[in-house]
Amino acid sequence: MKRHKIFFLFLFIFLGVQAYAQNSAELKRKKEAIQREIELLQKNLNKAASAKKLTLGEIRALNAKIGLMQSKITVINSEIKNLDNQIHENTNTVHSLRDQLGQLKKEYAGMIRFAQRNKNAYDKMMFVFAAKDFNQAYKRIKYLQQFGQYRKKQADYIQGTEKNLNNKIVVLDKSLKEKSSLLKEQESERQKLGKDKSEQSAVLNRFSKQEKQFSQDIAKRKKQQQAIDREIRNAIEREIALAKKRAEEEERLEAAKAKAENRPVPVAAKTKSNGAYLTATPEAARLSAAFESNRGSLPWPVAQGSITESFGRHKEGQANYDNTGITIQTAEGASIRAVFNGKVLRVMSSLGKYFVLIKHGEYFTVYQNLHSVSVAAGDNVTTKQTIGTVSTSGDIPELQFQIWRGTTAQNPEAWIAK
Repeated sequence: MKRHKIFFLFLFIFLGVQAYAQNSAELKRKKEAIQREIELLQKNLNKAASAKKLTLGEIRALNAKIGLMQSKITVINSEIKNLDNQIHENTNTVHSLRDQLGQLKKEYAGMIRFAQRNKNAYDKMMFVFAAKDFNQAYKRIKYLQQFGQYRKKQADYIQGTEKNLNNKIVVLDKSLKEKSSLLKEQESERQKLGKDKSEQSAVLNRFSKQEKQFSQDIAKRKKQQQAIDREIRNAIEREIALAKKRAEEEERLEAAKAKAENRPVPVAAKTKSNGAYLTATPEAARLSAAFESNRGSLPWPVAQGSITESFGRHKEGQANYDNTGITIQTAEGASIRAVFNGKVLRVMSSLGKYFVLIKHGEYFTVYQNLHSVSVAAGDNVTTKQTIGTVSTSGDIPELQFQIWRGTTAQNPEAWIAK
């Protein structure tokens, strides 16, 4: 029975270690990913600071960096909590193993004393011959054999338990040192966060002094973005109109063919949605369905980046504006990638920068603020294919990324991988 308890204790220890290792590795990966984003934003901030001109990109980068640092501290807290649980479990296991070891040694000592009393062959023979009958004598012989085997097994159990106890003590000591290291890291990150929040206050103070200039810049940017969005909507509407025209022409030809063959003329639907026209062909329908099935797992349009402005309504000072996509800060000269298979619908330029519109059935993706473009209208592209390089907006390399379903803008954060 005790052997079963020891077995289940070891099994519990093994499973606990496996679960802890997996959770710990996941937290470590998450922390490293956050740190890479922080370093990228800091690199952009350093470059922007050297220009000695405050920009909206710099403000967004600083705000995003502070958010990431708070997330990193949260991850460190989770690591500490994870370690505390493991330390608690290991401490309990050490106590349990020590109790088990004490009991095993006590039982083993009893067996040794019995063996000492019956150590010579004469005593063993007397023990056998003292039996009432042959059957009992046989059982006593088997007992002596099994006793020797059991004593050897007990010795093995004691050695195994001592080994596991020592290993667990080593792991416990390592966990305590790791916790101490994490507490130091946590304190260091809190100090950095405090410094960045002071910098944020200074930046916001500069912003308030230059609010009039920033309001003008925001109004200008808003006007430019509205013009680009109009071009995008117009391009999508033209594509819908062409799809509708093709569908109506096919219906007309089918009706004429049916009439010539003296067959009933197919009744065309009076109204169709834009999506129905855009997915009228089997290929377009499959592509659209495949795009939609990848919601939440589409690759990012850059290999490394951080979202510094989310989808929807925003306010800077007294100025309000809408972001029909997300703003991603990335590395200088970074390659911009198509997030899914599709066909390049338009390549347009505005104020010396490019934007690319790609069709995926009834869905469209838009990549704005490109310095150069490596595709042309009509090209078929594949997932993660490079379509251009990012431009620098006010000394900050930023990509404006959008997803549309027909003429309705979607929140890209709901579509790209976390």
